[in-house]
Amino acid sequence: MTSNSRSFLILHGWQNHRPVDHWEHWLADELTARGHAVTYPQLPDPDHPDLAVWLDRLHAHLESLGHEHERVVVCHSLAVPLWLHAVAGGRARADRVLLVAPPSDEVMAGYEDIAGFAGSGATAAHLRAAAPVTRLVAADDDPYCPGGAAKEYGVPLGLDTDVIQGAAHLDLDAGYGPWPSVLDWCLDPEVRLA
Repeated sequence: MTSNSRSFLILHGWQNHRPVDHWEHWLADELTARGHAVTYPQLPDPDHPDLAVWLDRLHAHLESLGHEHERVVVCHSLAVPLWLHAVAGGRARADRVLLVAPPSDEVMAGYEDIAGFAGSGATAAHLRAAAPVTRLVAADDDPYCPGGAAKEYGVPLGLDTDVIQGAAHLDLDAGYGPWPSVLDWCLDPEVRLA
């Protein structure tokens, strides 16, 4: 594949208004500068998200990527259960997916605004059908996934998982502005995230 033969869809989480200092914004800029097609949308009403509305937007953005290039999806936080709902419904396909810092079902259920995102019903088979490569990366101390994402998601879904020590929710509050290893993974799926 040529260097510009990838299309990227980057999806943010709850209460994220795409601040310019966030690693997702940085990643979108870096990939664009390298000639890749990048879609980094503001999802509707991020403070009070509606699962059905976000699923519709996800499907529309996936379609807009086309199928002539490698399609890579990067999901952070609430976008992870969004992706899981989409794959459980059999309507989401990509070549590679990165799931970053998912909140646990228990945590989501405790917040009225995002409770509907819990309980996707996604299985390892759903994820394999949706993308040949899916990687999970999370911290060992994420307050939104106190049981640990490796245990909550990685093991039951059969996901290749990178656990980063002391990185909390892998967001701006945890110091994740520029994040070189996520860019490296986008360009080479063999890279481990740190």
